[in-house]
Amino acid sequence: MPAPKKTGRRFLLVTSAALTALALTPAAHAAPGPSTSPSAGPSATPPATMSSVGGARLGEPGNQVDLAGGAPVLPKDVTARSWIVADAESGDVLAAHNAHWRLAPASTLKMLFADTLLPKWPKTTQHKVAVSDLAGVGAGSSLVGIKEEETYTVHDLWLGVFLRSGNDAVHVLSAMNGGVDRTVAEMNAHAEELQALDTTVVSPDGYDAPRQVSSAYDLTLFARSGLQKKDFREYASTVRAKFPGETAKDKKGKTYRKSFEIQNTNRLLAGDSDIDVYPGIAGVKNGNTTNAGATFTGVAERDGRVLLVTVMNPAKSEHNEVYKEAARLLDWGFQAAGKVKPVGELVPPRSAAQASPGTEASGEAGGVSGKGAVGTKPVAGAPAADGSTGVGVAAGITAGVLVLLAGGAFLVNRRWPLPELMRRRSRP
Repeated sequence: MPAPKKTGRRFLLVTSAALTALALTPAAHAAPGPSTSPSAGPSATPPATMSSVGGARLGEPGNQVDLAGGAPVLPKDVTARSWIVADAESGDVLAAHNAHWRLAPASTLKMLFADTLLPKWPKTTQHKVAVSDLAGVGAGSSLVGIKEEETYTVHDLWLGVFLRSGNDAVHVLSAMNGGVDRTVAEMNAHAEELQALDTTVVSPDGYDAPRQVSSAYDLTLFARSGLQKKDFREYASTVRAKFPGETAKDKKGKTYRKSFEIQNTNRLLAGDSDIDVYPGIAGVKNGNTTNAGATFTGVAERDGRVLLVTVMNPAKSEHNEVYKEAARLLDWGFQAAGKVKPVGELVPPRSAAQASPGTEASGEAGGVSGKGAVGTKPVAGAPAADGSTGVGVAAGITAGVLVLLAGGAFLVNRRWPLPELMRRRSRP
């Protein structure tokens, strides 16, 4: 079912003064707390009517699934307020629960941030952090550890965004982009282009703010769009990396740069004491704030099939519950694929109908192809187990999803023509 058209002029993928005024409020960097928007708060009841983008059933509350003969039933122990399981290639939604419920997104909103800004600079671009770059970073934010007056590459900053969900890295990149206001406006415009109509961005890092909402459906659209970009795929699948520290001097007075290791906080990718690395996982983003609770969007491959899952705010408070529920839904999706009738679809961007199959759209940072810096370990080349609670364990990670993405087999909708994304690379 095609998405309903909004009234008014179509949003452009550029900043406009009108959009900026609409999107931004003085409370954009407010500390976590109750939102003034009922849909962003912790209400236990979804609205009676929700968006029908992607199909009428996706706008209905409760479980939406159409089981055919031999299909497994949905897992009983999923407590999330909203979730969705979809085939990443065809766009078919296999099952959903309150898919269009507008809820606080937490750091999963960084997928939209990355999808919007990644193409703007080459990885090697350097930036010296000014004091003003870090202004407005919310109290209690997740940080990668960026220091004022130190210089970082864009590659370093994106590692900080994807691995550590660093709000400091988001604010530095936003400053490079002309400021938070401009970045928020561009994110809102890009969400509109992707037909993610449940989303309103107020803070680019996903920090709790009044009126800032998204949905499981929209977050899945962001992941699906982002995964068309080579750099997005590589950052989202990186388990661990070296990150620049402070500049120091050795005993001989020679200046050098310290470094420290950062590890991905996506527990299905990195593992933890109570959860294993999910076979076939290759990203994408997790989040957790006061209003949002725990949120997660993941992509995984099994036997040539690539699934996307988004889980928002489980009611159960067990450690790593959002990942456990996501894993159960992925397990169900792989078992049910081909045995259920789709209940909806992931719609393509508005401009997809005008795209040419031969158009160059690599989505690499700054439009430049580049290999990861020394010390960066993507899934496909992750190190052996090192005893750090499962972080970096490559044995249980299937790199096939990245091979599929790299080989151009990951088509974001049969109606959305894409160029060849990158040459197929061999598994380690």
